[in-house]
Amino acid sequence: MHKVYDLKMKKKTVGKTRHVVAWMNKAEYEHVLEYLFSKEPALQKHALHRISAWKGRFGQSTPVAVESTADLVRCQVLDSTGQLEVNDLVLLYGMALVRFVNLITERQQKRVARPLRRLAGNINIPEWVVNLRHDLTHRRLPSLKWCRKGCGFVLDWLHQEYWSRQMGSQLTEDWNSSSEEEDEEEFAIRYEEELLRRQKEIEAHKKVRELLISYEREQFQTYEELAKQGGQRGVWPDASADLSWILTQIKHFSTEARDVLIDVLMQDGFLIPTAEQLESLDIDPSEDSVDMFAPCLPRVFLHFWLPCLKVLNTSIFINLILEKLFAELSNEPSSHRTYYIASWISEIILCNSKSTNLRHPLGLCGELKAHKRLKISKERIFINRLQFPWQNLISTCVNAPCPATPFLLRQILSDMDKPLPHDAQQNLLRLCSIYTQGYHENTSPGPSDPAQPVYTLQNLQDRLKSNTSQNRDTHSSNHAPRSVQAPPTEDLQEKLSAETIQERNFALRGSAWSVCTDKVPWKQYPLGKVPGQPEDPSCLMVECYSTFTVFDQQVELDQLPQHHGNRSGPLQSRVSGADGPLWTHSDLSKLKAGLQLF
Repeated sequence: MHKVYDLKMKKKTVGKTRHVVAWMNKAEYEHVLEYLFSKEPALQKHALHRISAWKGRFGQSTPVAVESTADLVRCQVLDSTGQLEVNDLVLLYGMALVRFVNLITERQQKRVARPLRRLAGNINIPEWVVNLRHDLTHRRLPSLKWCRKGCGFVLDWLHQEYWSRQMGSQLTEDWNSSSEEEDEEEFAIRYEEELLRRQKEIEAHKKVRELLISYEREQFQTYEELAKQGGQRGVWPDASADLSWILTQIKHFSTEARDVLIDVLMQDGFLIPTAEQLESLDIDPSEDSVDMFAPCLPRVFLHFWLPCLKVLNTSIFINLILEKLFAELSNEPSSHRTYYIASWISEIILCNSKSTNLRHPLGLCGELKAHKRLKISKERIFINRLQFPWQNLISTCVNAPCPATPFLLRQILSDMDKPLPHDAQQNLLRLCSIYTQGYHENTSPGPSDPAQPVYTLQNLQDRLKSNTSQNRDTHSSNHAPRSVQAPPTEDLQEKLSAETIQERNFALRGSAWSVCTDKVPWKQYPLGKVPGQPEDPSCLMVECYSTFTVFDQQVELDQLPQHHGNRSGPLQSRVSGADGPLWTHSDLSKLKAGLQLF
């Protein structure tokens, strides 16, 4: 054992102290360092033998950096032999990487456990190395490529942070930050602040829930009084003193605990009614499943929440509610939740509409709902029109697909301050309807329009029915009326006139093919097959045929392509490369001579 001078990076010791190490002298240390990082398996083996001797001298006080370096280099040496399977190498690398991360961060752990990512960040170890260790420990094993990458990075880190500093007499056995005490105190303060914040959030959540329950109790009581008096349930009285106090408290929480209030509103029993609440308001719970493609809030339920929404009608709060509603919609909720979430989105956009003509997007089929909405619009939620982030609304709407998405998207597009081009709107609505199998009006030509895009089998059948119906109507207008024929999809046999058959026979003159005039049910045969055709494709060969070479092919001069001003044609571009011609004219001649044409 030899004594050398080195620095010990303890927090309370800044001067040089005598420190016992395992290497005989600086030359041996440099020798082992050079061999370890030489990437030559034979030299690395020699260095590993020397480190084994050092560990015998160190005993239990072997530096973590030396032990981790030896483990990782040993993995590289075994990997270079090519004798181990991939899974064995992954386990080998994985154990070395897990031990490195655990040992290197163990000394930084204090009384309060701290995340490994933070401890590793204090000593410049990136987060992906810690994630790799996490995958190796708790999840599916990573690939060998990632294990090798992690090993290489850690070895470079050890070379820079430990071995190189030893060369300059700067021992860094302890990688703790110089301000570790302050860091620990800061972490403790942040930990207490986080606990306090969570406690306040839980208390706020409880208070908001109690307030909203009190609001609902007052509104249910008002509704029962209206029912007993036999008055119009669509005309609700002004807020009572108790309800006014509750609304004042709700408004206070909309600024102090806005996120908590929105989260509670999104829960079942509030903006999303339960079956018992619907029954208490005399709303049929089955109505929400009637028209999922054009949801509409029941009028009574909208009036139930109207006082609360009028209190919360700030631009920031309404935008956050819309964002939260779309986020809930993207979680694929139940059909009941989907209906009411989409209904609230539609109602908010409709109440903020810039148009006084609140026409229902479904046209005639929504006249009743539109009539109801026109009455409700007299008691609008918003006093003034709010500014919505329309582009973000389009993105969130498309990213939360549901049966009502085309309906909602159409509302957004029609109410934008700066509308998108008409073609862009049509294409967006088409794609949305294809994805959700929804219906939208005037977003594509009618079924009788031959320009209608064909996306599904149903579209194709509608196209055939429409075309056949038009042909039948045209024919019946020129001739006397006769009995109704069978549906067009039953008989797709092409009826050719004598002139058409004569023209086609003339075009096929001299050919082995002829026009088929038999009544063949072609729909029973797949494309590419004819009646009586066997499975062997050689049956398509004619009995008599002759062959000739390319040079014997007759080509009319007027059919050859002309290249004015450019003597290098397509053939020149195909047979030439950046370094010169790939094929010579002799090669091309040989290729042509070998081709046989029927």
